[in-house]
Amino acid sequence: MTDSAASPLEPAIANLIVQTLKLKVDPSAIDPTQALFGDGLGLDSIDALELSLAISQTYGYQLKSSDPEIKAVFSSLRALSTAIEKNRTK
Repeated sequence: MTDSAASPLEPAIANLIVQTLKLKVDPSAIDPTQALFGDGLGLDSIDALELSLAISQTYGYQLKSSDPEIKAVFSSLRALSTAIEKNRTK
């Protein structure tokens, strides 16, 4: 893992994930390259919906389940942060 690939939004997005989903994990303990779903952080489809809404409200980025890139966007904290950084309107 290289810091140069890190998105400056990663700490804020980690906080958003923990607060939105009421996770019992320290946001700074989330590995930015770890999977968010399944074996990684263990999120599910309901979590994805809640997180999408929070991201939309906070950053103005509309995540749609019909987007062919959605799995890649939600693959890790780093991927999500990078996508939000590129597509945010707020």
